[in-house]
Amino acid sequence: MKYVWLGLFFIVLIWSGINPKDQFTWLLEVIPAIIGLVLMASSYKHFKLTPILYTFILAHCIVLMIGGHYTYAEVPFFDNLFGSERNNYDKVGHFFQGFVPALLAREILLRKKVVNGRGWLITFVISVCLAFSAFYELIEWWVAVLSGENAEAFLGTQGYVWDTQSDMGLALFGAICSLLMLSKVHDKQLKNVKDYL
Repeated sequence: MKYVWLGLFFIVLIWSGINPKDQFTWLLEVIPAIIGLVLMASSYKHFKLTPILYTFILAHCIVLMIGGHYTYAEVPFFDNLFGSERNNYDKVGHFFQGFVPALLAREILLRKKVVNGRGWLITFVISVCLAFSAFYELIEWWVAVLSGENAEAFLGTQGYVWDTQSDMGLALFGAICSLLMLSKVHDKQLKNVKDYL
């Protein structure tokens, strides 16, 4: 399973790095995926994650790599989606920015027994996802300030004045969807994890 995961990760990473639309944007977009890979590899022996989490982390990495290859404003098939005048692939990315971290935060909080009670668990998971999304928006702002003209491809705002707020709103929506859709399956997989019992 891990070799299939790694194979898919590197196939998409290599593809995304071949003649990307903007080399600087590609680098900015794939760095989080590479950091995630390094963190998972370094913790694999003492903190293996559930299969469902590994699957969705890979899906999120692929979303990042596709956005890096084309830039989020120019991914094919996402122009004028649902009557919008912009390319909405970045909204897919921000939905995943809530959906996948919600599952990760949930797993860590449960396995490390940080929170007592499901109500507090939901509150903490959603708070972590919103904090992560807000921090990412700050990173985008810092990159924009430091890089000047190159920032537009990375930000992908496409002239939408509420882009930052809608990005965080979609991360919140993604986190809620993740909790509603995956909690039962996630709980079943967590029962097979040694340090959760």
